[in-house]
Amino acid sequence: MSDGSRVPIALRPVCERITALTNEFCAERLDAEYADLCRKLVAKLARQRPSPLVRGEPRIWAAGVLCAVGRVNFLFDRSQSPHLSGDELVTLTSVPKSTMANKAKQICDLVGLYPLDFELCRRELLERNPLVWLVEVNGIPVDARRLPPELQAEARDRGLTPDLRPSEAA
Repeated sequence: MSDGSRVPIALRPVCERITALTNEFCAERLDAEYADLCRKLVAKLARQRPSPLVRGEPRIWAAGVLCAVGRVNFLFDRSQSPHLSGDELVTLTSVPKSTMANKAKQICDLVGLYPLDFELCRRELLERNPLVWLVEVNGIPVDARRLPPELQAEARDRGLTPDLRPSEAA
């Protein structure tokens, strides 16, 4: 797992099983960006106290993670690319629809996920969403992209705006 250093040691084996499933699914049906977002979400779940990952089947957690990340990124919207229907995700993961939907809801509730949540949103969607760039300066909403570079860096470092700089691994 790429976020392995941020995952508690005791939870690394279960996280690796879950991410192996999401990685395989994303490689076959989605893309590398979705796989990365799923790994981030699994690591975030592992850091919860107590972590919900200690109970349940890895394949159900994997399906829930895929569904939750899909909801954030409108995977089920035909106008998006990549796109999958909910029924296709159910068929491909072999997890019952209600089980997957309940697990995704549990995940979203636990970590406070919402559509276009910039922490787990695809780059393309972030670039097109003007709301993720709004920060308040002296009580006035301002597009952070219009601020001086040092203030843009501070907003990014504080987690107020997305970090769309090219990754070091690329």
